Amino acid sequence: MSMHRETFWALQRKAAPYLFVAPFVIVFCSFMVYPLLNSIWLAFQFTNGPQSSVFVGFDNFLFMLRDPDFWTALKNTAIFTLFSVFLQLPLSLGLALLLNARWVRGRNFFRMAFFSPHLVGQVFVALLFSLIFLPHYGLLNRALHAVFGVGLDTKWLMNANLVMPALVLTSLWMYVGFNMIYFLAALQAVDRNLYEAAMVDGASRWQQFLHVTVPGIKPIAVFVIIMSTIGSFQLFELPFVLLKGPGPDNSALTIVMYLYNTGFSTGDLGYASAIGWVLVLIILTVSLAQAKVTGLWKKNV
Repeated sequence: MSMHRETFWALQRKAAPYLFVAPFVIVFCSFMVYPLLNSIWLAFQFTNGPQSSVFVGFDNFLFMLRDPDFWTALKNTAIFTLFSVFLQLPLSLGLALLLNARWVRGRNFFRMAFFSPHLVGQVFVALLFSLIFLPHYGLLNRALHAVFGVGLDTKWLMNANLVMPALVLTSLWMYVGFNMIYFLAALQAVDRNLYEAAMVDGASRWQQFLHVTVPGIKPIAVFVIIMSTIGSFQLFELPFVLLKGPGPDNSALTIVMYLYNTGFSTGDLGYASAIGWVLVLIILTVSLAQAKVTGLWKKNV
């Protein structure tokens, strides 16, 4: 009897770790691994809804290269990413430097105030800015008219040339404060003794920033650049709600919106899967290039 009991406890000790991780493994395989592998298979099929599919090989990818809507979506997404990153990150760093200064009163209040737009979500922000961009009564037109004398009838969301600036402005309002938090954390982690040593050596404020601050925050800055780029390439909710679709002349058509329209409006889930995997490759390529250019993989000597 004791031998059976010892065998039972020995088996229990061996099986216990697997039983504890089994729920995670089952959920992960069911909702991550299986859909991922299935999407790879779908990318090589033509589908008409979820029940009908025909294997077409690389035809989906070849059609994508000839589809002008794909290139329009790629161009719009690239432009949005470029302006968002090169405007958003300097503004975030500038705010972080300002709110990290000891002479600023009420720093905690302003930090929360600038970060709070990120808490409400893209759908709410899109609804809010749809009112801000209204002609005649919108807050933006009123402000521009009062300061620069711009006409009140500017139609931000109906003019193909103004749609992208409107999207960039909206994303800046939402994400500048969010990335500011990362830069604040990085600035507060820089050793104060380095600044004191630089001051003793006669370094100016600008030299301290270049030779102490920038190297100290570089890992976080690279992380923010890469994550902001990835997030910008996945833009969907903001233009979809703000413009109720791709906008005039497809001026707000993004890759993810193009994927959504293909998969859920036309029902071609195979082509949508192909678009999704091309987007993955684009993001991977851009992220690796950014890591290479910023020296993320260089070993510290």
